[in-house]
Amino acid sequence: MFKHSSMILYSDTMSISSHRTRIVLAEKGVSVNIIYIHKDKYYETLPKIYHQYQLPILIDRDLILYEASIITEYLDERFPHPPLLPVYPVSRAKCRLLIHNIEQYWMQLISDIEAINNINESRAKLLEQLMTIAPFFDEMPYFFNEDFSLADCCLAPILWRLKYLGIELPKHTLSLHAYMKRVFTRTSFEISLTDLEKECSAE
Repeated sequence: MFKHSSMILYSDTMSISSHRTRIVLAEKGVSVNIIYIHKDKYYETLPKIYHQYQLPILIDRDLILYEASIITEYLDERFPHPPLLPVYPVSRAKCRLLIHNIEQYWMQLISDIEAINNINESRAKLLEQLMTIAPFFDEMPYFFNEDFSLADCCLAPILWRLKYLGIELPKHTLSLHAYMKRVFTRTSFEISLTDLEKECSAE
């Protein structure tokens, strides 16, 4: 999948946070040694020195990073081409806000769905959020942006898992379906997928 190097990513095989990190690495064409950690064998397979952190974990020489947002922004600055954050401060701030809202609200809904906690209500709320953003893809090819960005890296793994989460988008959301096809066929997205993620395809 990726070439071996001094950079190491400890990654879950199915989590959205790990997936978005792998998309960024693939977009950047970074040579990295990815070590997959199954959530049920976390403490058995992850080196003890990293037990205090949550996946994904990026090791770059003496630097240890965790939290997907921190890792992905670091990668965008460390490997500036292609850029995955907008150039202008206002657009950059909006991109970060989109990511923040997904992390703080959408990810909690997904956690509730996976934990079978208020599952129907959580599915309905997540679908409502998706329906809210759908019209904006009539105006721009990517997530509130003309170019593929870190916000797309955050959104795409969620959309890929809709079938797995028990959510079906209405067929009339053509622009959102077109966006999904556009992102899912990117080379970076295709090579970022684990075997388990391939099995939960939204298509």
